[in-house]
Amino acid sequence: MAPFELAQPGNLHEAIALLDAEDARALSGGTALMLMMKAGVLRPARLVSLRKLGLEGIKADGELRIGAMTTLRALEKSELIKNGWPALARTLRTLSNVRVRNVATVGGALAHADPHMDLPPLLSALGARVTIDGKAGGRTVAVEELYAGYLESTLARGELITALEVPPLGKRRAAYLKCTTRAADDWPALGIAVVSDFEDDIRIFVSAATDRPTRLKAAEAVLKGSSYEQNLVKRAAEAAVDEVRIESDMHGSAEYKKQLLRVYLARAIHEARSAVH
Repeated sequence: MAPFELAQPGNLHEAIALLDAEDARALSGGTALMLMMKAGVLRPARLVSLRKLGLEGIKADGELRIGAMTTLRALEKSELIKNGWPALARTLRTLSNVRVRNVATVGGALAHADPHMDLPPLLSALGARVTIDGKAGGRTVAVEELYAGYLESTLARGELITALEVPPLGKRRAAYLKCTTRAADDWPALGIAVVSDFEDDIRIFVSAATDRPTRLKAAEAVLKGSSYEQNLVKRAAEAAVDEVRIESDMHGSAEYKKQLLRVYLARAIHEARSAVH
């Protein structure tokens, strides 16, 4: 690993100033960053620790608000999340392993922009937003708008994710399913999230088979306002396969992932319909 400077700013303003350089990287949990540095994929001259910025915490007052430095393990154990957003709690149980979840943070997981991550498709389907702060000020964007491609985010130099906001479920129900080719907590070959009130509102996102979390609008159009009978679900699955570019990778060929999409879309819809409000 190449040598680097470790900066530990005491406030957000200092952190943003230190990150305003091409060779600087934010250090939150560090689980993905350190692996990429050890592999020589990234060679930052400066790491800027976010640990002293006070960005931890989980609050719910109708809407769920999570500080960017909150660990995935803290989310998994939160009673607020288990009661109000149970699909999110279930998803976290098989996100990597408990050692990683003890260290990895929600902001770091979202900023990493790996399409195999489990949280982005589910959060996108839930209509979640992130607060981003930088030298030009703050902005709020939908989670899906964070991503430009494989390992590419839309964060500008010096920008940081500082918080995540998730709307209340209300009458909607949610499910996230993934297919892994090895262990249950391995990177998925495909992940799919469904959030719907099973009347007029439905949002479906796929990941891992695509280079970023991708909304399946054609499939939604088939299902919206329908009875969700088996033939319609099959039509929606075919519409989904036709509307997105499926990527081959070490977890499976494009053809294999297309078949996974057909199967797992139906399963995710069934699981969401069976979920308790």
